[in-house]
Amino acid sequence: MSSFLSKLGLKKSSEETTSIPTEAAVDTKSDQYETSSFESAEKQAGVQKVEAIALTWSRKSLWVAYAGILLMATSTSLESQTTYLYSSYALSGFGHHSLLSTISIVTGVMYAVVKPPMAKIADVFGRFEAFTISILLFVIGYIMLASSSSVQTYAGAQVFYAAGSTGLLILQQIFIADTTDLLNRALFSSLPDLPFLWTVWAGPEVGAAVLKGTSWRWGYGMWAIILPVCALPLLGALFLNMLKAKKKGLVPPSAVSELGWGKFLVKTFWDLDVIGMLLFTAALCLILIPLTLGAGASGKWKNPSLIAMLVVGGVCLIIFPFFEMSKKLAPSPLLHLRLLKNRTVMAGTLIAVFYFMAFYQSVFPYFYSYLVVANEQSVVSAGRIVLVFSFTSTVSSIIISFLIKWTGHYKYFVIAGGFIYILGFGLMLRYRVEGSTLTQIVINQVLVGLGGGFLNVPAQLGVQSVVPHQDVGLATALFLTAISVGQAIGSAISGAIWTNSILNKLDQYLPEEVKVNATLIYSDFTVASSYAPGTAAREAINRSYQETMRVMLISALVSAVPILFLTLLMENVDLRKKEVNVKGRVFGSSGADADGRVAEEENEVRVRRESKAGAIVA
Repeated sequence: MSSFLSKLGLKKSSEETTSIPTEAAVDTKSDQYETSSFESAEKQAGVQKVEAIALTWSRKSLWVAYAGILLMATSTSLESQTTYLYSSYALSGFGHHSLLSTISIVTGVMYAVVKPPMAKIADVFGRFEAFTISILLFVIGYIMLASSSSVQTYAGAQVFYAAGSTGLLILQQIFIADTTDLLNRALFSSLPDLPFLWTVWAGPEVGAAVLKGTSWRWGYGMWAIILPVCALPLLGALFLNMLKAKKKGLVPPSAVSELGWGKFLVKTFWDLDVIGMLLFTAALCLILIPLTLGAGASGKWKNPSLIAMLVVGGVCLIIFPFFEMSKKLAPSPLLHLRLLKNRTVMAGTLIAVFYFMAFYQSVFPYFYSYLVVANEQSVVSAGRIVLVFSFTSTVSSIIISFLIKWTGHYKYFVIAGGFIYILGFGLMLRYRVEGSTLTQIVINQVLVGLGGGFLNVPAQLGVQSVVPHQDVGLATALFLTAISVGQAIGSAISGAIWTNSILNKLDQYLPEEVKVNATLIYSDFTVASSYAPGTAAREAINRSYQETMRVMLISALVSAVPILFLTLLMENVDLRKKEVNVKGRVFGSSGADADGRVAEEENEVRVRRESKAGAIVA
């Protein structure tokens, strides 16, 4: 991650850049921090590529690249605002609506495990190559989703989709870190979320129009065409600047040509920590999925398969940290547990876990179904209510990013976010009930979204600000992985509550003549919403949904409480004193000195490359 890491800070002149060593990035007031023990003097090929590209950026090409980031973010944002509507219909069509949380766990696990390997791929092969791989996985996933004929195929498609989409997520953040200084990075890190300001309103309309005019299959399939087209400006800017760097002799020779395919594949295997990735994936899948599936009808826990999954998952979870701490077995570990020795990194990472644990017990994945059934909202209205959170959190995160740039501090906003987030869940528990007005429900969504915007971007920035610049990428991957772990745990808890509660309550409350349909009502929310409002059956269904939702909200509130205490543990860093060297032209360093500094750095890289080549020949 060296290149991406080396670009997160910036000095305003070439003299300042060369006079401050790397170690200056570590705040002397911070906790003792162990730097990377496996960082080699020779940077990986992908790192050297992006450093070379950074030296060839012009103002125009950098603006084109960021326009590409915004266009691609708009595509993925609108896609996420529409496709989540289709999942309820797709699974109901397969007769498995209750598996919403299980599918969410599968995607959450993929979100967790893909981020560190994708960041490593970006370092080993290059940013352009990593973006291309992510887009390919994304397209394969949506083609499979559109053509799925069973819930098994649908779940398998989610693996490819989740790998591609989360790869794009972390690569966008890595690219932003490559091309901004530390003080401006919070603001630019919000750029991929900016499209939520308009897609949050357009998404439900588009989703409803697709469902009305075609089907959920085309709703998935269209994005396999749209996203690659939207990615062309960014990919083109990276590719053309890579060619410019090659012409100037700044790009290193291919690792394959130097090592041969055999040694290259072995080195890549250890660089990507394939064994650690498998252990981590197995631990999360084999623990979280059985918790959801086994929490339903009585007798399921007697199933030896579920017990075996939990045991094997537990063993993998125990082995994983010891494996990752072994320098021989994991010379380049998937999750760098040493980062957690710093209290700010540990606190920020846990904030991400609890933040998304609470979110996935209260907003996703069952709130939409609750609104359609228990609150009798239309498809468009329910979609808009759910997405109010995304809109509010995006607006608040952008405002907070400007305030961070102005004040040079992030901790005040994280603490305020913790208070607001917990308050939102308390009010949600009070007002998300039958008979509440639409305004009361929406205000709760706004309040929780406001707290989320105060928490997410500042917490990520805090985690990045207390580590040496060569570890910022590792800290970013750890933080984003924690988000996905929180999503998976929250989905498992909400799925266990839903599975254990809804069917039992339907059997308890439904009129005798309707009880025969209890399983169908439980499995398909469109069947549940088809009963006429005011009838005994619909009132029983609404009551079952309402009582189940209350339990989920209590669990969400409990999950959110630790956030407040964790915010107090984060260090109050002065970001204006945390600038670190970067190479090339970046936002925050495109003033009058940029051209001279870039020319000087370009010459240094060329001299080092020629010296190395001469040494090899000798």
